[in-house]
Amino acid sequence: MSVQERKERERASRERLIVASARELAEQQGWDAVTTRRLAERIEYSQPVLYSHFRGKREIIGAVALEGAAEMAAALRAATSAADGPRARVTALARTYLDFAARNPAVYDAMFQLDGGLPFADEDTPEPLKDAFAALLESLGEVAGDGVHPGLFTEVFWAALHGLATLTRAERLPPEDAERRTELLLDRLIVL
Repeated sequence: MSVQERKERERASRERLIVASARELAEQQGWDAVTTRRLAERIEYSQPVLYSHFRGKREIIGAVALEGAAEMAAALRAATSAADGPRARVTALARTYLDFAARNPAVYDAMFQLDGGLPFADEDTPEPLKDAFAALLESLGEVAGDGVHPGLFTEVFWAALHGLATLTRAERLPPEDAERRTELLLDRLIVL
C-alpha cells in the first residue's frame, strides 16, 4: 500500500468518525448540542482537522442525511421485498418509514428538517437521496392508479408519511391512534 493510499484511508476513517460522532451526539442531545468544538473533543482531533473534512455543521448535517437516506432506502427495500402483493408492500413501506423516523429522530431531522445544503428534486440531488425516493417509488408507483403519474403519487404519499412522522414525534397527535392513522392512509390512498 502506498503512502497516498494509507493517507486516503485514514482520511476516510476520520470522516466516518466525525459523522458517526455527530449522529450519536445529535441522537443523544439534539442537533443544538452538535458543535465543531464538541465534535473535536469527542473524536480527539483538533477543530482544524475537523474543518479539513467539513466546512461546518451544515456539511456535517448533510453527511448524516446522506448516510440516513442510504439506510432508509435499504430498510424500505428489505421490508417491501419480503411482502407479498402490492398492498402488503405499501403497508410494509409505510410501517418501515414511520419506524425509521421514530427510531432515528436526529437522522430524520438531518434528512428532512434541517439545512444540510443538499438539493432535493433536482438534477444535482445526491445519489443517496435519489435512491431513497426510488425505494419509495418502487412500491408506490405500482399502486398509483390509472392516469396518475407514479412520481407525483409517490410525492403525495411520502408527504403524508412525513406529516404523520413529524406530528407524532412532536406529540401533536395522540399516540394510541398511530396504527389507525396508517391504516386510514393506506385505505384512502391505495385503491386496488
